[in-house]
Amino acid sequence: MSDGALERRFDALESRLARLEALLGTVNDKLEGAAGVEQVKASLQGWVTDYVSLRLQQLVPETCEHEPGDDTAVADGPVLPGTRIRCTDEVVHRLARIPIPFVRQMVTQKVAETARVEKVGVVDVVFFERAATF
Repeated sequence: MSDGALERRFDALESRLARLEALLGTVNDKLEGAAGVEQVKASLQGWVTDYVSLRLQQLVPETCEHEPGDDTAVADGPVLPGTRIRCTDEVVHRLARIPIPFVRQMVTQKVAETARVEKVGVVDVVFFERAATF
């Protein structure tokens, strides 16, 4: 390779490196001027919470195929999975309709926690719908 060709390649490389350095400087300036990490994290968490809440409302509809009015539990009735909190069969059925296991577990924990705080004896459908909303 001749010295002239090598010199042209070096000049082209230096030119590209200068453009890259300028671009990196611009990106760095924009990142420094952007919202803080905590604000972005809070925004993302809010979006995820809204999305999960929307999906839960779609997965656990207000009405079901069962006869209405059968929201009472007997003395030996069902409990929320993994807890000792009493619930109706309809609540167990609605929990079973949530296809994603970790989401089902999150909903169960949220409903159980709310039931403990509010000292609810038996979780019925109305309470479940209110407590399962994030």
